[in-house]
Parts: sequence; C-alpha cells; structure tokens
Amino acid sequence: MLNPAPVEVRTDPRTETILTGKPRPRGRLPQESRGYRTYLTVNAIALVIICAVTLYPFVTLIAQSFSSSGAIKAGLVNLLPVGFNLDTYHAVTNDVHFWRSYGNTVLYTVVGTLVAMVLTTLLAYVMSREHLRGRNVIIGIAVFTMFFNGGIIPNYVLISSLELKNTMWAVILPGAMSVFNLLVMKSFFESLPRELEEAARIDGLGWWGIFTRIALPLSKPVLATMTLFYSVQFWNDWFSAFLYLDQTDLYPLSLHLRNLIAGATTTTAESAAAVGTTSAAIKDNVRAVTMVLAIIPILAIYPFVQRHFVSGVMLGAVKG
Repeated sequence: MLNPAPVEVRTDPRTETILTGKPRPRGRLPQESRGYRTYLTVNAIALVIICAVTLYPFVTLIAQSFSSSGAIKAGLVNLLPVGFNLDTYHAVTNDVHFWRSYGNTVLYTVVGTLVAMVLTTLLAYVMSREHLRGRNVIIGIAVFTMFFNGGIIPNYVLISSLELKNTMWAVILPGAMSVFNLLVMKSFFESLPRELEEAARIDGLGWWGIFTRIALPLSKPVLATMTLFYSVQFWNDWFSAFLYLDQTDLYPLSLHLRNLIAGATTTTAESAAAVGTTSAAIKDNVRAVTMVLAIIPILAIYPFVQRHFVSGVMLGAVKG
C-alpha cells in the first residue's frame, strides 16, 4: 500500500502561539506575497513623509523660539536654532500678566470641558433612544444650529442681558456644546448593544443606572476623544474673551498672546528691557516663544488620552 504524500499544514502564527505556548520566531510570514511586502514598504515610506511634514512646523517653531531676532529676520532659522537666545523666554516668563492669563486659561478649560462633557453626554444619550418622543425634532433643531446662528450682535446682547459679561461663564457657556461632538457621541451610543441594556433592566436598573453603569463605562474611547476636542477648543478660544471680557485680569492666555503679538500690551517690552534686550528684538521671536509655552499642556495631556482612541471595549463587553 502506497503511503500518501505528506500534506503541509499552515497555521496562523497567533493560533500556533496559543497551542504551543511558544512565540513564533520573528520574521516574514510564509503567506506574505511580494505585492503585500511592496504595500508595506510604500505604506511605511508614506507614513514617514507625512510625519516629517507634520513635525516640520513644530520643530521650526521651537528653533525660532531659541534663535536671535536677526537670524529670524534673515530667514536663517530652519530646524536648528541660530544665535541661541533665552532673553525672550525670560521676558515672557517674567510677565505677571502672562502667568495670570495662564491660570485663567487652565480654569476656563477645566470648568468648560467638565460642563460641556456633562451636557453633551446627557443629551446625546437621550437623543440616541429611538422611543424618545420628538426625537427627530430635537435632532433637527440641533443640526439647524450648525448652519444658522444668531450672529455676533445678538449673542453679545444676550450675554449682556444675562449679566455674564466679565465673568468666566461668558467664555464657557457659548461654547458649552458642540453639535458636531453631540452627533458623534449620539451615533456611538446608538451602536451600543441593546442586549446589555435589556439585561440591566431585567436586573432592576433604571435609565440613570443603565447610563452610569453600562453606557458610560463602554464609552471610554469616545469620552476621551470628546474631552480632548473640548479641551483644545477652550484652550485656544480667544474670540469669546475678546467680545465679552473687558478686565485684563480675566483674559485667557490666547487673548493675552494675541494682544502681545499685535502690540496692544507693553509688558513684554518692559520685561525685555529689564534683562537687557530691546523690544524690537523681542518682537521678532515673541510669537514663537509664546506659542511654544501655550502648546506645552496640550502636548503633555494628549499621550494619556490618545491610548483610548482605538480600543476593543465593545468587543470585550459583547463577549462577556
């Protein structure tokens, strides 16, 4: 009797690792074709180019902040500082108004993000329920506000009539809810498995219990994303403060920097003179210095939020 020819069996590397308990040696998988390897190579090159183009402005900005004003005027600063200079940093950091506006921005961002997340999350969950009466009307009104609004003058009259001028609520409340973020969060809540809510209701949970103990724990990715969006929005907002705040002690950092660059304030020039630098020299690279100091908190927070962007929370919840 003839022996049958041996049959080659190929297993998935992850399955082989689970069955044998030993990790498969690194290297090219046998099923990788030449076209797939070409795709990986082209994809890697494209990502490197995109990263380089994205990082170039930031690296140049940092280099300008440490460069002399003459080098910046001559266009000599590219990726490395030319004429190393720390006088502008000394001038900006010695400005009392700068740190006061920094603290105001932190306060506005924390309180504004908290208020916005509470309002957006509650309304998005309610709008995601199909049995809600008038659901389509509410969604239509929300979408309508994306394309049409009252304008600057009616908003200014409204804030003034509510006696919110020269308060932090004039900066927080007008941007307390983004319709775009609301619709994104509503869509995410609609994708949650209805079986989990039905099981929770059988166990005796009400709608508030389902929302706090089922929906919110499963929504960490979208909550982290919306928190980042609102934080960046409040951190960079200067126009609301420009309209509704008249007291310089209430200015956020973005408005202070806007006035600083536009030459509306002379505090930096006085600080520059104190360290032996003229205001003309400060004028050329003060923008780079202030922008670097302004983006540091966002860059520090982003890595802790980014890890929630891609998550298998829903898959784990469905499988129990």
